[in-house]
Amino acid sequence: MAVRYSEFQKLNTEILAISVDSVYTHKVWNEIELSNMVQGGIPFPMVTDENGSIGKLYDVYDHAKGTNLRSTFIIDPKGYVHGMELLTSPIGRSSEEILRQLQAFQNYTQTGELAPCDWHPGEKTITESIEKPGHIWKEWKPKNYN
Repeated sequence: MAVRYSEFQKLNTEILAISVDSVYTHKVWNEIELSNMVQGGIPFPMVTDENGSIGKLYDVYDHAKGTNLRSTFIIDPKGYVHGMELLTSPIGRSSEEILRQLQAFQNYTQTGELAPCDWHPGEKTITESIEKPGHIWKEWKPKNYN
């Protein structure tokens, strides 16, 4: 996320890294690990959730391990959650996919058009309301991956 932070900023989006680790652990992790991967280290805030209260609010706190599960949330300026992804530790996030989801959501808020499966900016959207089932096929067909 740090490497592509400027792309998130262009979408008027803010990133927060939240974990149960202490401020000291975040500082050491940034100085020893992240700054060796990304010039200048992490460019967005790292928030400490030592007691898991934030994780509990979003139902991603693992009580048995005392940690927050690896998760990503897309939250609009009003505080509504529009996307959530939960991954196990071995699986890394996809900054490309998160950017795509943000672009789809922002396109929807500007146009009211829906982003179909595998949509990317500039591609056809769905203008038919999802409240009118049986009509979407007239506007959109899935990509052929064969």
